[in-house]
Amino acid sequence: MNIQILNAPGELFLGSDSATAFAQGPRQFRSAANAVRFAIEQAAPVSLHGAMLRIGTLTLGPKQIKRLHRGLMAKTAN
Repeated sequence: MNIQILNAPGELFLGSDSATAFAQGPRQFRSAANAVRFAIEQAAPVSLHGAMLRIGTLTLGPKQIKRLHRGLMAKTAN
């Protein structure tokens, strides 16, 4: 996945399942990278079960969010 999309604004939905995440509504982030960091580093682990990240028309699930975080960490380590 191209991590360049992480520069775009993102909406992060968090909840124990996708229905709860949608019901609670999104948190707005100026960059999707900030949303990914928040989801993995600050949000309650149980809220990742239903997590979704919307970047424009692209919607990513919990596994994809975790993969993006690993990519961000690898990029900052270099």
